[in-house]
This record gives sequence, structure tokens and C-alpha cells, in this order.
Amino acid sequence: MAILSFSDITVEFGATTLFSGVTFTVAAGERWGIVGRNGAGKTTLFRLIDGSLMPARGAIVRQPGLRMAVLDQARVFGGAATVWDAAASGYGDLVALEHRLSRQAARLAELGDRVTAADLERFGRDQEQFAHAGGYGLEARVDAVLQGLGFDPADARTRPLASLSGGERSRVGLAAQLAAPVDLVLLDEPTNHLDLETIEWLKRYLGEFGETLIVISHDRAFLDDTVDHMLHVAGRTTTAYRGGYTAFVTQRAERRLALERQVAQQRKVVAKEEDYIRRNIAGRNSAQAKGRRARLARLPRLSPPPGEGEAMSIRFAAAERGGDQVLVIERLRVTAGQRCLVRDFSTVVRRGDVIALVGPNGAGKSTLLATLLGALEPASGAARLGAGVEAAWFRQDLTQVPEDKTIYECIAEVRGGWTRGHIQNHLGGFGFSGDDVQRNTSALSGGERARVALALLTLRPANLLVLDEPTNDLDVESVEALEDGLEDYEGSVVLVSHDRAFLRELATRVWAFDGERIHDYGGTFVEWERQEAEQAARDRTRRAQETGAHQATRSEARKAAAARREAQETRRSAQREAESLEQAVLAAEARIAELERALADPALYEGGADGALKAGRLSAELTKTRRALDEALARWTDASDALEAE
Repeated sequence: MAILSFSDITVEFGATTLFSGVTFTVAAGERWGIVGRNGAGKTTLFRLIDGSLMPARGAIVRQPGLRMAVLDQARVFGGAATVWDAAASGYGDLVALEHRLSRQAARLAELGDRVTAADLERFGRDQEQFAHAGGYGLEARVDAVLQGLGFDPADARTRPLASLSGGERSRVGLAAQLAAPVDLVLLDEPTNHLDLETIEWLKRYLGEFGETLIVISHDRAFLDDTVDHMLHVAGRTTTAYRGGYTAFVTQRAERRLALERQVAQQRKVVAKEEDYIRRNIAGRNSAQAKGRRARLARLPRLSPPPGEGEAMSIRFAAAERGGDQVLVIERLRVTAGQRCLVRDFSTVVRRGDVIALVGPNGAGKSTLLATLLGALEPASGAARLGAGVEAAWFRQDLTQVPEDKTIYECIAEVRGGWTRGHIQNHLGGFGFSGDDVQRNTSALSGGERARVALALLTLRPANLLVLDEPTNDLDVESVEALEDGLEDYEGSVVLVSHDRAFLRELATRVWAFDGERIHDYGGTFVEWERQEAEQAARDRTRRAQETGAHQATRSEARKAAAARREAQETRRSAQREAESLEQAVLAAEARIAELERALADPALYEGGADGALKAGRLSAELTKTRRALDEALARWTDASDALEAE
């Protein structure tokens, strides 16, 4: 069943058409990924979906009552004070209902016997509503999401929201989206600020939950693992594809080739018809030529595939070849305040190595890179560049981009001898053309600042590149262009990235954080991933076996306890039966005594026929009661003997 449908949507900002002819349908349970160049309109699509922007033309149909979770860019979280409250902000109405139930329960306890039927009915109705809305699973779901995103659920209940960093605040926003009780989740670059382990958790979580998903992401591996449909935003329109990112790339190439062939074929037909018309319009076949001209005028012309402009063109300049030992690290110890980040790390980076530095957020990856390049002093040990080695550093915070300067001035300061044409050509390779080069760096988006940083990095010849999250804020095409540039680079590279496809393509070695230690793995990132997956599988098997043994022990204990409870219940039942039989004996004896007294009363026999009849009934009851007493005495004796034998 379709829950969202776009039909021939056009969006205009003044005289500018952002896109037109946008048509696609999202069915319940589908997972859609949206890709396209930065500025193509991906986030605008989200605004159309959630209703915060209306199209100039076309129709958007949403399922009635459709609930959506959208990350508020301001991240105000409804005024929440703690991390847990912010993560549970999607349950505002349910939390309010829970508080109302708590107040009602307290009032019912106070009223006691004065509780009215209306009070009980209202309490029951609210309880039913709370249960139906998933209220009893609220805390467990929020705790699970917080745990998966790297927060301690217990600590989150008291940790002030105001104490979070920007990256942590982004993760809380993601938690609020994932935990919310909704039908459609809209995620805009959810893997930014997440480490590899957390991205793996997010992938598993999205695979397990049942809500429909639409995600904007440049993480190709994440898209391949998560979505089953792709929406490509390009050429001021969108095209839908089935499958993940890899399937999209293949289908897009095939579709483009087929369209190019159709356009070429039509052009041949049109040219042939136009030639016939020119040769015959004034001759003997004039009528036929005029007919062909009319048909040709009505023929719908095929358009060539929409162009997207050239992707970034990145070429890193290698410095003069240095020694084979590019970076030597000896018993390095790195600290941050009182905390030890890296302990006793020794290794050698050799010429041509491409090293992926991986570890959880907060492990100290950026601090380690700064220490390796001499920006920070090590607590002990040493890291030194080899002879003739020049290093270039891409910082995650992009502080290498000068503040309050034009993009043009940033390049001119490094290349003072370049002409305006040289600078324009260089910046054109990074997506800046025309008046864009005069924009001030203070007004740039994150992706634009990253492209300026890369444009500056390529100007410095280096035989060691240290790249700290270079793919953040870049669109997919730019990430692929960066890949191409690094594949052609002849120097050594140490890089930090959460983009697994990027690391799989490039890394020939892996430095993996393991607490305070760094494991230096000599194989590719793909091989390291496989090894980690195998180790994780072994760990799961071991835990399952331990859990199974523990559960078996617990099962035996439960069986023994059940047997004890059964024996106790049997004895209690026997005691109750013996007591019941004893009461039956006493009751029978009392009735017999009563009947005997009645039969011994002389007045009974003075009543004539009626007295005789009554005496007969009493005598029969006495005989019956004596038999019942005998049976009760026998059963009571047996029950008493059985109890004494236990």
C-alpha cells in the first residue's frame, strides 16, 4: 500500500526552477535512498515530504494519519532537559499520558472506598490507550537506541542535554528519530559523526525495525546494506531505481546508454526525413514531402540524458621521492589530560602504504594524527618523519581553510604567481566556477569548505597525506573523485573515515584501536573486516554456549525448585484434605449425637402417626450418618498416616 506519492512535482524559488517532473511512489515497508550532488535539492525533497514546503505545481498524496520522524536541524527537542528526555521526545503525548495515569492511581488510592465507577472507567480507558500505543515498551526502546548510539541509558536520565558536543547532539537527534513511534522515518546523512561500530549497529537496527525509511546519504556501503530503492536527483529532476547503490550505478549506466542510443537513432531518422523534404518539397513528390514535414513537426523529440556537470577532478602532487621509511613510530604514548589514549605503539609506515585508522568515536584518532605530525607532544616515545618526507594534513574541523577570505584569495595566497585564469581553472576542478570563486569562506556550507580544503591540499607537494574524515559533507560523486585521486597518488596515506566503501577501495593496512592499544593489521581493510566478522561470530558462538550452559544450570535449578514447590503443594493439599476429613468426622459425630437425642425424646412417640413417621425418618438418617462417619474415619486415618510417613 502506498503511503507517499509525488506526481509531476515542480519546485521554484523565484525565477529559478530547482526541479520539475518529480514523480515517485513509496509503499509501506520500503527503504529509499536519495543521492545527488550537493545543492541538487535532496533536503528540499524532505521538506516537501514532511509538508514544510509546498510545490509550485503537482500533487503530493500522503496516507491519512501518516506519522513521520524528521530530525529538527535546530535540535530543540521540545525543551527536553536531559539526554533521555530528548531521545524520548517523540513520545511526548505518551509520556504525558503516563504522568496522568500516575496521578490517577495516586488519587484512587486516596479515595479508597469513595472511588466512583466513573473514576475506575476513566483509569481503565487511559490504561488501555497507554498499552495500545506501546507505552509499556517505551523505556526499553529508548534505552536500546541510546545504547546502540553510544550513550549509557542510566546516565542519560540525568545527563544535561546542554553538556553535549555538536556530534553528540546529532546522535541524540538520530536517537529521537529512531525511537519515535512513527510510520515513516526521514534520515538526512545519519552516518555523519558515527564511528564504524555504531554504523554497523544502525544498519542492523534499520534492518530489524518495520517502519518505512527514506535516507539521504553519501555512504555507499550503508546504502547497499540498508535500502531497496534509490532516487537519483540530477538534471533538475529525479529518477527512481530498484535496489541499493551498486544496483543503481549499474542501472543508471545502462539507462543512460540506452537513451543515448535512442537519441542517436532518432536523429538519424530526422536527418533522413529532412533530407527527403529538402529534395522533394518543390518537385514532383511535393505533396508527399509536405506530408512528411507535417509528421516530422509532430514527432516528440527525445532529449539526451541530463548533464550534471563535471565531478571534482583531484590530483595530488607527490613531493620528491623520500626514503622507504615514511614515518617511524617508537613506543608512542598519547594522552589527553589524565586519560591515556594510546599506549606503547610502535610501527613503521612505508612508501606506498594506505593505512586506515579505525576506532570508536572518542578513542583519540584525531589526537593521534596531530601527535604523529608534531602538532601535539607525545606523553612518551616518538614519531618522526623519514628523510625527505613532506606531509600534508586534511583536518576534520577544516581549520586549514582561512577565515573571512574569498575562495579566490585562499588559492592566490598559496600560488601568488598564478594568473586569474590559472586560479579559475584550478577551482573549476573542485566545483567552483564564475562568481562562486568570490564567495567568502565564512558563508560556505560544510561540503563547500571541504572542497576548498581539498583544493588547497592538492597545491602542496607531499609524499605523506594524513586525511582526517575527508569524506564528511561530500556528495557521492565527490567521494568517488577523491578515491580516484588517491588511487593515482604515488605517496603514502594515513586516513580516518567512517565510509566503509571508501576504505575498502583504498586501504592496504589497518590500525585498529583496541582500548589503549593499537593493533597494526598488515592486510587490506576488506580482509580486516572479514577477520573482525569471523571473530565476532566466534564470540557470539562462545557467548551462546556460555549462555546455554548457564541456562541449562538455571533450568535444572528451576526444575528442582518446581519439584520442591510441587512437593510442598502436595503436602499442603494433603494437610488440607486431612483437616477437611477431620471436620467431616466431627460434623458426623455431632449429627449422630443430635439424632440420638431426638430419637430418645419420649415426646416424639406421643404424636401418633406423625410422630412415628418422623421417628422413621430420623432413624434412617441416623443409619446413613453412621455409615458416612465410618467412611470419613477411614479416609481421615489414611490421610493422617500418609502425612506422618512423609
